[in-house]
Amino acid sequence: MIHRRRNSPFAFLATCALAAALVITAGSAPAPASTSLLPPGSIAPTERQRAIARRVSSMLEGMHYTGAKLDDRMSSVVFDRYLDTIDRQRSYLLASDLKDFEQYRLRFDDMARSGEIDGAFAIFARYQQRNRERLQYAIDALAQEPDWTAKESFEFDREKAQWPTSTDELNEIWRKRVKNDALSLLLTGKSWPEARDILRKRYQHSLKRVDQVTADDVFEALMNGYARAYDPHSSYFSPRSSEEYRIQMSLNYDGIGASLQLIDDYVTIMNVIEGGPAAVAGNLKTNDRITGVGQGREGPVTDVIGWRLDDVVQLIRGKAGTQVRLQILASGAAPGSAEKTLEFTRNKVTLEAQAAKKELRTIERGDRSLKVAVITVPGFYQDVQAQSAGDKDFRSTTRDVRKLLDEAKAEKVDGVVLDLRGNGGGYLPEATALTGLFIDKGPVVQLKVTTGELEVQDDPDPGIAYAGPLVVLVDRFSASASEIFAGAIQDYRRGLIVGQRTFGKGTVQNLVPLDRWSSKPTSGQLTVTIGKFYRVTGESTQHRGVEPDVPLRSPIDIDEVGESALPGALPWDRIPGVPFRLEARMPKTSIATLA
Repeated sequence: MIHRRRNSPFAFLATCALAAALVITAGSAPAPASTSLLPPGSIAPTERQRAIARRVSSMLEGMHYTGAKLDDRMSSVVFDRYLDTIDRQRSYLLASDLKDFEQYRLRFDDMARSGEIDGAFAIFARYQQRNRERLQYAIDALAQEPDWTAKESFEFDREKAQWPTSTDELNEIWRKRVKNDALSLLLTGKSWPEARDILRKRYQHSLKRVDQVTADDVFEALMNGYARAYDPHSSYFSPRSSEEYRIQMSLNYDGIGASLQLIDDYVTIMNVIEGGPAAVAGNLKTNDRITGVGQGREGPVTDVIGWRLDDVVQLIRGKAGTQVRLQILASGAAPGSAEKTLEFTRNKVTLEAQAAKKELRTIERGDRSLKVAVITVPGFYQDVQAQSAGDKDFRSTTRDVRKLLDEAKAEKVDGVVLDLRGNGGGYLPEATALTGLFIDKGPVVQLKVTTGELEVQDDPDPGIAYAGPLVVLVDRFSASASEIFAGAIQDYRRGLIVGQRTFGKGTVQNLVPLDRWSSKPTSGQLTVTIGKFYRVTGESTQHRGVEPDVPLRSPIDIDEVGESALPGALPWDRIPGVPFRLEARMPKTSIATLA
């Protein structure tokens, strides 16, 4: 059966997800805690994480497009994905460790169903121990200058290498790694003593970070092992990762408006965001270091030197209208120098740098000067919360691009270039809506779900916002929603696709909050692949991507980057096409001019 949707894209998927969540919430009683598998002092799962594991396993089985059951076969895949997550380069664990872990290979399905995930945490405890050992070896190796005359090579990519069979073999890998790190610094003009001191500090900080790992970090890696056993685009977001995803989609958050980075032990100001409270105040400078954070106008200040970056960010962010104080060590000042305390009133910060933007360019063609609007679209975003709350001014890719197109028409441009290079996708309904700005009406994309039902997504807004010459730039990193848009523009012959073959992601994910009825989200979100999308011709972009009309050379190896390079990617297929009317072709002279 084929359904057509115009005003509520993918609405029936949300209904399915809600029904699944209702069933899952009414599941079995929590399993008792078991920590006998864990070494003393190691990170252990919480009772809430045990419950979430049970919920996630049920949702993956019940909602995923493949309908695959979490059995022994899938357990083995989860085991491999989990190890890839924690030691992808095979540079920490030994073959003997893997032999010890084999007892768990066929137990990951039972672990998730029961909530008894201690075995997975025991694997991480061993990895954490090996990580400490490797970093300490690297620090000790700096006591002697490497032999720069020896002819030897360092293997950067060890993903497909054999696991080291002995500590001596692992030491040799790390000896070369330290030498390579030092050589990289020497090539920038550093002396050996300078390089040694830089690397010692770097390795010491890394060693410190090993012991700052939390149960949430381990649990997120584990749940992603389960999700990615089904396909590479299903995933689990911890509460913090969920908030970062929301920010990426809405392009706003409540805070002071500063980009931060951890440098040595200090959270450092890298950039002050235009329009944010810090920019308005004008007293926070690039490379200033945050040594303490206080809540409100008065009260204690928490020392944050040596803290994890995300922990400091959580202290600084907060509800708009509230105050936060930062204790600042000025840029260039030595530790122990006098510090200053700055007070900010948190407010909504808009991430304009990640929004669609326009640039006018003049192209000389013989005796003609052509004015072209280049519109860069970094992602397909929409402030879903604002839209759901009835905010008429909610932010979205389509709304922003429409405004830019209106400006371009007022500026009487000769053509538009829409740049989707590096655009990995985002909110899929935005791809349908954005396509609608360039075609009058008609189907944009087809969606097939687990049951085999097809949904045809139509242009939600009849009429054309821009009818002039159009070029769409793509590259190997243009994926998902970008491929829906580029494919539709190509199928309708509305514009010219220029660049490289796109990524090849033709699957659709649904984001399901695991705290749907909680006022204080503490469980995170699960992204599940619930369908595949197809072009109006019935062709799938899965693996094959969108082939450009005008190909450009690229240094990227398409065998190394793209859907086909990802383990567990779903196969390509095709379905019947749907009727659609071709748009008027662009004049050949216009195409040649824009290309």
